[in-house]
This record gives sequence, C-alpha cells and structure tokens, in this order.
Amino acid sequence: MIPWLVLDTAPIPGDAGQLRLLQRGSEFSIQLGHNELMNSRLSGSERALANLAAERVGTRAGARFLIGGLGMGFTLRAALDALGPDAAIVVAELVSNVAEWVRGPLSALSADALCDARVDLRIGDVVGEIRSARSAYDAILLDVDNGPDGLTRPENDRLYNEMGLAAAMAALRPAGVLAVWSAHPDRHFTQRLRRGGFAVEEVPVRANGTGGARHTIWLASKSGRARR
Repeated sequence: MIPWLVLDTAPIPGDAGQLRLLQRGSEFSIQLGHNELMNSRLSGSERALANLAAERVGTRAGARFLIGGLGMGFTLRAALDALGPDAAIVVAELVSNVAEWVRGPLSALSADALCDARVDLRIGDVVGEIRSARSAYDAILLDVDNGPDGLTRPENDRLYNEMGLAAAMAALRPAGVLAVWSAHPDRHFTQRLRRGGFAVEEVPVRANGTGGARHTIWLASKSGRARR
C-alpha cells in the first residue's frame, strides 16, 4: 500500500491543535490528530450542502451565500456551479494555510474555485462574519466541525448554541436558509433549531453521493414550512 505523505501542517488559532495535509497517490486527506476531517474521495455530502441550500434559495437574483469552512473546496465549487453569474459568495476560513492548500496541491479538486470573481475569501472566524451581518445572506452554510459541536476547537460551540443560532437568524434575509453539515444526527440540535424559530428539515446524505457513510444536513429556514 502506498504510504501517506505529509505535505504540510498548520496550527489552528487558539492552541486548538494542528491540521495536517496528507497525500497518498491521487488521494488527499486533512486530519486533526487521529480524526480525519475530510478526504478527497468522499465529497458527496459536502457538495450536497451547497446544492440543497441552492435549491431552497431557488433562482433568487443576486443570491448571497456565506460558507463557513473552505475545506477542500468541494462545497464552494458546488455553490458556484449552482448559482448564477450575479451571485456573491463569502468564504470564511479560519486557517490561512487551508486556503493555500486549495490554491495549490488541492486546486484541481475544486477546479480553481477560489479564482472565481464571485468569491470573497476572508481569513478569520465565521462567528464574526455572522455576528456582524444583518439580513445580508440568502444562505449560510456551515461545515467547520464533524457536527454541531466544537470538535476542531471549543470556541465553535458559539455557532450552535442559542446565541449563535439567533445571530444566524439575524444574518439571514427573509426566507433565508441555515445549512449545517454533520457526520451524525443530533436530535438535541434539531430541537434547538426549532426553539430558535427555524423551520427544520433533516436530510440524510451519503459521503460519496451514492454510497459510503451516512451524513446529516440540517436545512433551517428563517420562515416558511419545512419540507417533509
């Protein structure tokens, strides 16, 4: 078997550990400790995060998306492909090295998505982007942890608690959608979303699109009824 080669490492701000970018043949992996956060062979649910949100937003002119977590660029690429030429996408990525990886050794995975003129990359915490926005986004997409808890760093809990969800609600435009990726279901988070005033839909998706592990995407609408 071809061994993994470590291409680069990057500290997570706040002494939250170190990310590692690894390569094995044509396969790439980003890991935190012993946890694999993403793998280039398993992009189906990351693409679904963008596609499902775009479906709910529909053909809205000048759609504006906020993506929390660049990852390998799969969600960004899917959003660009799903949205029109007048769309705008803000990407908040905490670790600057991740953006360098997506521009460099991982660039083919997203077809150079960061070069698209519709993309505004901001290096920093997505929490700040959400809290500073008022009725600014048609969709907010979060894929910064393995679920609605602070796996990569405890500070990320601020995205998923009552205050974080209230900030997301305020940042969304009317009929906007908060989409959250998770490696597992979490009924407590579903209940928290509903208590926060969202209409909630849980969508099971497969890791590679048609097979692999089952992941969960929450689609939380600011107004309107959730689909069943």
